[in-house]
Amino acid sequence: MNVFSFGVPLEGEFWRIVFLMARAGGAFIAAPIFAASGVPSTVRVAMAGAIAIFVALWVPVGAIPQIQTFAGMVDVVGELVIGLSLGFVLQIVFAAPILASETIGGSMGLSMAVGMGPDGSAQHPVIGQFLTIVMTILFFATGGHLVWLRLLIESYEVFPPGAEWLIAERFEQIAMFGATIFIAGLVIAMPISVLLLLVQIVTGVLSRSAPQLNIFSLGLPIGVLAGLSGLIITAPIMFSGLEELIGLGLDEAARLLL
Repeated sequence: MNVFSFGVPLEGEFWRIVFLMARAGGAFIAAPIFAASGVPSTVRVAMAGAIAIFVALWVPVGAIPQIQTFAGMVDVVGELVIGLSLGFVLQIVFAAPILASETIGGSMGLSMAVGMGPDGSAQHPVIGQFLTIVMTILFFATGGHLVWLRLLIESYEVFPPGAEWLIAERFEQIAMFGATIFIAGLVIAMPISVLLLLVQIVTGVLSRSAPQLNIFSLGLPIGVLAGLSGLIITAPIMFSGLEELIGLGLDEAARLLL
């Protein structure tokens, strides 16, 4: 076995770091922002390695299993599941604005206005891109990334590496939290959806009272104008809701570690 000049076994410490990287790597694969296609894989590997080295030095970790064996590979899968769960909780939160944008865009007549999302992974409605960018800025501005990284590091103490798996109740908790995207998306889209509904009712009344008016040429511009005006007026309320949604996601990630 190779040995450092100061007596530290090189090969043993290498496999120790690799094993600890499994959980952090799984978290960075599932979490939004960190898993964006614009973030190179080398950066994610470097971040996972930095966290693994930090955990190995400062967090009391028990004996690391031999990952070259079948039992060791099973423990690696357990580490990946824990990391993926922490990242997936945050992914659920960032899906709520996309759901809200589908409702708003459909009411405005902008369902066909789509483009490549900020993360570069798929096409999203333009309103969804706007809300996702705002939520990303709020996530960094409020220090959400630091809180989430702290929770990731604390998970090594709550679930010692190679010692515990997530129990079935944890997965049920994550699945129940998935309903949050529907509730949060509805709350975010509710003010503008009600405004657009009123506009559509007024437009329908005008088309019935004056049949010479073309409902298609009149309704679309009015709907887009009303929707954009509603976005501007309700922006403070909407941004406050997105900030609360970020806090809710971080609280859920913390509950996952209880």
